[in-house]
Amino acid sequence: MTLPKINLSAAVLLGSLLIGASSALAEAVLHRGNAGEPQTLDQAHTTINIEEFVLKDLYEGLTIYDAAGKIIPGAAESWTVSDDGTVYTFKIRPNAKWSDGSPVTAEDFVFSYRRIQDPKTAAGYANILYPIKNAEKVNKGELPVDQLGVKAVDDKTLEITLEQPTPFFLELLAHQTALPVSKASVEKNGASFVQPGVMVSNGAFKLVAHVPNDSLTVEKNPEYWDAANVKLDKVIFYPIDDQAASVRRFEAKEMDLVYNFSADQIDRLRQAYGDAVHVSPTLATYYYAFDSRNEPYNDVRVRRALSMAIDRDFLAKEIYSGSQIPAYSMVPPGIESYGEPSKADFAEMSQLDREDKAIELMKEAGYGEGGKPLNIEIRYNTNPNHERVATAVADMWKNTFGAKVSLLNLDVSSHYAYLQEDGKFNVARAGWVADYADAENFLALSVSSNKTFNYGKFSNPEYDALMKQSYTERDPAARKIILHEAEKILMAEQPIAPLLTQADLWLVSDRVQGWQDNAPNQHLSKYLSVSE
Repeated sequence: MTLPKINLSAAVLLGSLLIGASSALAEAVLHRGNAGEPQTLDQAHTTINIEEFVLKDLYEGLTIYDAAGKIIPGAAESWTVSDDGTVYTFKIRPNAKWSDGSPVTAEDFVFSYRRIQDPKTAAGYANILYPIKNAEKVNKGELPVDQLGVKAVDDKTLEITLEQPTPFFLELLAHQTALPVSKASVEKNGASFVQPGVMVSNGAFKLVAHVPNDSLTVEKNPEYWDAANVKLDKVIFYPIDDQAASVRRFEAKEMDLVYNFSADQIDRLRQAYGDAVHVSPTLATYYYAFDSRNEPYNDVRVRRALSMAIDRDFLAKEIYSGSQIPAYSMVPPGIESYGEPSKADFAEMSQLDREDKAIELMKEAGYGEGGKPLNIEIRYNTNPNHERVATAVADMWKNTFGAKVSLLNLDVSSHYAYLQEDGKFNVARAGWVADYADAENFLALSVSSNKTFNYGKFSNPEYDALMKQSYTERDPAARKIILHEAEKILMAEQPIAPLLTQADLWLVSDRVQGWQDNAPNQHLSKYLSVSE
């Protein structure tokens, strides 16, 4: 047999071209661990962040978070605010489209916000949009939905009227509850508008597949107004709630991102993967509330003493393996409009000095060794970490004051139901995760009129007056000062003892580009890319 002659130079050139073409055609796919199966992809019924992460890739609100966690224009390119701060007029981007190519209109947002407040929808987070005029009354069935303060001025102009000035309103519009739906799609498809192949979305990606408890796949949306700057072709979300399994898949290079791995793995993972381990302080505070209606917790000296005697460094390092951060303020760090929180005046003292001062205060109040007996019951919701914290705090109070401390735990629903229904207590564990990135969201918990979340019934007229003033102050710098003055009172009075600022734990592969840790824990895939 005679073999044909081969031009080696041509073959090498052809091979190089084919390899180059193959590389150019390779899809940019992000494999994203998501810590659990979304219960819904319907904005009206979303409640948790593993749903939010997916929804914000699929849909875009009037405002959005950038990669650094700051509010920027989203589906709206601009807006104006009336002089009295109650009317917002949004200009929707002229090139904003749904994934089916139809235009995103002001009427879509009117429909979406009415849908959220309609009592028939039973949206779990409808209260997020209560600042809109008549929203609460509509949601409670006291007014028809067409009385909601939203109006389509024209196809691309949306007017929203508020009950009163709300300085953090733009933050609320970036919440997943405020994501729009396509009016045409929902009216045509009903509840099945959330299905792959049916869903019409306006975000950087569109839903193409969803295998429950296995994977959820989104692809780049070519109709998205900023599609030219979206670097990923596809994102695959893996709803794995088994933290150990998620870490194993990351180590096997099967996943590029892992959310919420076990804190006791931090040291091992840092040794193995270095900067891939991200411990990012988030907008969440772990605290103990004192029932200020009852002795001795109605005495500020007792509250301050108990708070000062708690070794927060021990809790953060020994119980949470460095995955949480000692806290001395109710407002966590990382809120751009607020800056550095106003900490308790004992924050810079050493723990030994704090304990000495705490003993003085407790004796001055007439309790503890040599005084009235100090019998304390700590209530907490059932959780191994909460139990370890309560046990540690109990030991600290026993050692410092000779207190007799008992523990009582209930399941999470019963625990909070008891606190919210005016149940009497001594000390109770609580936590708050921000609904929006504004200090008010944390400080409003301790206003005397807050019957739901002011568990210890703290009441201070000066504090209440400052918070009331903050709602009408439209100058951001002046409002910031007012809120800081309020937090100073809260930290001096210690009706609550902040213990820890919670952190989000992420594993981020070195092939992921564009990642930025941020306090709101917002990581839209549109800002990310992957490299081999």
